[in-house]
Parts: sequence; C-alpha cells; structure tokens
Amino acid sequence: MSTNREIHLASRPQGWPTADNFRLVETEVPTPGPGQIVVRNQFMSVDPYMRGRMNDVKSYVPPFALDAPLDGGAIGEVVASEADGIAVGDTVLHGLGWREYALVDAKAARKVDPTLAPVSAYLSVLGMTGLTAYAGLLDVAAMKPGETVFVSGAAGAVGSMVGQIAKLRGAARVVGSAGSKAKVERLEGLGFDAAFDYHDGPVKDSLKAAAPDGVDVYFDNVGGEHLEAAIGAMNLHGRAAICGMIAQYNSTEPPAAPRNLALVIGKRLTLRGFLVGDHGHLRDQFVADMAGWLRDGKLSYDETVIDGIENAPEAFLGLLRGENLGKMLVRV
Repeated sequence: MSTNREIHLASRPQGWPTADNFRLVETEVPTPGPGQIVVRNQFMSVDPYMRGRMNDVKSYVPPFALDAPLDGGAIGEVVASEADGIAVGDTVLHGLGWREYALVDAKAARKVDPTLAPVSAYLSVLGMTGLTAYAGLLDVAAMKPGETVFVSGAAGAVGSMVGQIAKLRGAARVVGSAGSKAKVERLEGLGFDAAFDYHDGPVKDSLKAAAPDGVDVYFDNVGGEHLEAAIGAMNLHGRAAICGMIAQYNSTEPPAAPRNLALVIGKRLTLRGFLVGDHGHLRDQFVADMAGWLRDGKLSYDETVIDGIENAPEAFLGLLRGENLGKMLVRV
C-alpha cells in the first residue's frame, strides 16, 4: 500500500464536537528511519479524555494540533522496521492511532503476544483501560473487603471493570449507574448487586435506594450530579477515586461545584484525582490478576467496534453520547 489515511483535527469544538471538527486526509505511507518502525494499525481506541485535548488549554497532556492527525492508543502489525528487537510481523501497542499506518519510535512501542488474547483486548481489559480500573479502585481508593462501592458510568470500559474487580476483591455490595435499561441489565449480568438508569430520576434518590447503608468507595467517571450524590451517600472516611467527569467535558459554562462539598469535612472524606500513568508500578500484578480472572472465566469485558478509519470521528461522538457498551474501538 502506498496511501495512508489519517483523521486530522480541522477545528476546535465549541461545546459538543461535530463531524465538521474532523477531516479525513490521505498521505503517503511513511518510511522508517533508524530506530523506527511502521505499524499497520488494526484497532484504535477512542476515549473521553480526548475531548479535553481538542481544546487549546493547558492540561496534563498537550492539546491536539490543528490540521494534524490526532493520536491515542492503537495496536497493529509491524510492516517495516529499522529497529533492533522489533521485527516485521510483530504485534505492538503504541500511541499513534487515528491513522492507518503509523511511524513509531521503537522505544515508544511495546510488543505483545497476539496468541494470549484477541489483540483488541490490549486496548481494553489488558491495557490502559483495565489498569485504570485496577489502580483507581485498589490503590487510589484503597478498597477493602466488605465495603460498598459505587461506580458511575459503570457500563463503560473502565466502569464495568471496576465493578467486577470490586466483587472479585471482596466488596460486600457494588452499585453502578448507567444510561439505559439495556446497560443496567448488562451490569446486573456482570455481577453488580444493584444498578440504575440515571435518567429515571435524581441520582441521589436512586443511589439511596440501591445503597441504603451508604457508600464507602466511589469511582467517579461522570462528575456533576453523580459526584454530588456520592458525597451525600458516602460513609465516614469514604474515599473517591476521581477518574473522569464526562458530564462536563462539552460544557461551555463553568460547572457548579457539588453543592454539598462541605460534607467532605465532617465525614472526613478523601476525594483524589488520578492518572493511570502514575501507576505503572502495578502493571505486573495487574496483568497477572486480570489474566488469571479471564482464564478462569471470572471476568468479562465488552467491546463496541466501529469499522473503518473514516468512521473514527463518529465512533468518538458516539462515545460522548453514551452509545457504547464497554470499550469503544475502531477497527482500522
């Protein structure tokens, strides 16, 4: 192949992104230089954090550049190599998605074994998504056996892992919120003790019914009303791992702080934000635990797969609309 297709950021969204913010661009397939490889991407990830990178603001990761390809987690087959230790035919995980062929510095790629699991799993349950759930629940929130755990956005890629890991590690009760009846049913099928559709009424009321004895650990993927409800429901010395706040990613006005934030004082709560990149020391234990649970049939994961690089923007927009069950992926 001599033609490579990429998705570029054509303009910065104001509020909710639209298809007009993206552009499909044809380029030549790159040629590797010393220490580089060319990867034919097989799957790429779209993730909520990418919305923040579309804004030209200072954050923990640089913003996407205009008129240049976006990037993100991807996995594929090496088709050309000028790097020691990586050969043509190897499968590698890297960070240059949103394109069919990626020119990658070998030091920024990680070889994986495609015979251990479907390659897409390295972008979800065995990759950053799974590690985010594992680290946030067990390290950041320090969940202990016998506690009650509440997960917002629980039918998503991270949330569905959090709930299952909590049960496997001895949580007494796990509650999840989701955006549809079908997603609620899926959470119940994954072993959640209770789940509710946040469209059915005030989150605080649904959470009170689902966790009448309160919440010890809250894993936050949503923010907003969910965070306020969790603060109200949390028991003394409760801990919240703040992973994401998708409810406000497309807001054009500053969000109101949780109106009950003063409860943090009397309840002696801990609300801690985190980034998965700070928890690489857990990777070996994470892989061992997750692989074992998968092998034993104790853990399940869902994927929503959209075909074609040209459909990557729509996959991302669908993610923001909550149309995915589990991990949203693009089969490149």
